[in-house]
Amino acid sequence: MRRYGSALLLVLVGAAVLRISAFSRLYLRYVQAGLRPYLVVSGVALVVLGIAMAAVVRRSANDAPEHDDDDDPGRHDEHGHGHGHGHGHGHGHGHGPRIAWLLTLPALALLLFPPPALGSYSAEREAAQRAAQGVGTFPALPAGDPVELGVGEFASRAIYDSGRSLKGRTLRMTGFVTHGDDGTWYVTRLLVSCCAADATTSKVEIRGADPLPADTWVTVTGTWVPKGKLGTDSAWPPVLAAASVRQVKQPADPYEKR
Repeated sequence: MRRYGSALLLVLVGAAVLRISAFSRLYLRYVQAGLRPYLVVSGVALVVLGIAMAAVVRRSANDAPEHDDDDDPGRHDEHGHGHGHGHGHGHGHGHGPRIAWLLTLPALALLLFPPPALGSYSAEREAAQRAAQGVGTFPALPAGDPVELGVGEFASRAIYDSGRSLKGRTLRMTGFVTHGDDGTWYVTRLLVSCCAADATTSKVEIRGADPLPADTWVTVTGTWVPKGKLGTDSAWPPVLAAASVRQVKQPADPYEKR
């Protein structure tokens, strides 16, 4: 079985990649939707390569010559010497393949237990993104209330929009719950450019509603509460006065595009 280790590892990794990309939308926990075709192609390539490698190993084993040592007593000694040498050689290098089998564990974990999307722990570890950005006007919001906004877009408009486009509008946004040290709670989303590795945090303080447990996904409808001077730290985090808070399922794509 050891001879097929590399082939099996390739097949397992390929199957894990295909499971999260071709047969489900779990890949959205880690990368942007546009990368799905590349994941599918990579998974197929790994599986095919693993099967091809196993076939080559099997054919090589079948083609290996067999030796009959019973006809020549002199070759008995030669066989004994060769056996001893081969045994020692194999023993000296046997640890490598055994350790290599540990590489199957991450592949099996991804195949059987895909890690969840980033959540409140990741959000709380990152410092708030309050770097000075140019204050200016934003495009007009769509007509009609409530207006569906991403958490990141709401935060940008609340902090940097000199036109105050959020004023007087009923707004709705979806995110997961995070908690502050002083009893405040937030609707939070992670924003990505490419994949989960480059995620940054955007959050909105919610007032007028009882908090839910951390990582609970909610849809909040309410109105903007102006706070602080535009473009300064005092405007962060932006505030929404909640009219309703509704618990929802985590969306298939848990991240907002930055």
